Amino acid sequence: MDKKKILKDLENELRSNRSLPLVGATLVFGEGNPDCKVMFIGEAPGFHEDKLGRPFVGRAGQLLDKLILEIKWKRFDVYISNIVKRRPPENRDPTPAEIEAYKPYLARQIEIIKPKVIATLGRFSMNYFLPLAKISNDHGRVFEKDGMIIYPLYHPAAALRATRVLDDLRIDFKKLPDVVVGKIKSQTAIDAEIVAETERKNTKTKKDVNPQVKLF
Repeated sequence: MDKKKILKDLENELRSNRSLPLVGATLVFGEGNPDCKVMFIGEAPGFHEDKLGRPFVGRAGQLLDKLILEIKWKRFDVYISNIVKRRPPENRDPTPAEIEAYKPYLARQIEIIKPKVIATLGRFSMNYFLPLAKISNDHGRVFEKDGMIIYPLYHPAAALRATRVLDDLRIDFKKLPDVVVGKIKSQTAIDAEIVAETERKNTKTKKDVNPQVKLF
């Protein structure tokens, strides 16, 4: 399967859909390695992304690049995109209607790329996959959703505004290679192992307490 061609066809389809909201802004489809293990997903393009037509190229993008390099990866090793593919006016948050309108394109983008891990950047991206999650509690944790590994991270823009957030983001980033190779398991997998181990111990206890007694 030629992922690059299929992604380009999807981008052209998205570009030709003039019924989408924010259609007057620059389309920022996404970029990177379509055979990546990790796909980073933010919420929407900002000022610099709108100017260049590329995701995460402003100050937040520069921090993202730096964090990627700190774990010995390169930007072209991963794929970077957003939920909403065009910039909302004045960098406001994307509306639920805008997210819903662009949702099918992101879903198809993910289906084509098939990343091992989706690293969400910020609460909007996290809540797209994990509606009940809280970024302050759930950043740096591993989740499973519909067969995908979801790894919530703070948005780099938030890290630029608060040293504490930057420290947390850097710590979470350093765990990312271990998440990819499965050294850090999701809570779902941990819960399943606990249940299995509990059942094993209960079965063993029953056998010890109620041994079979032969009368003859």
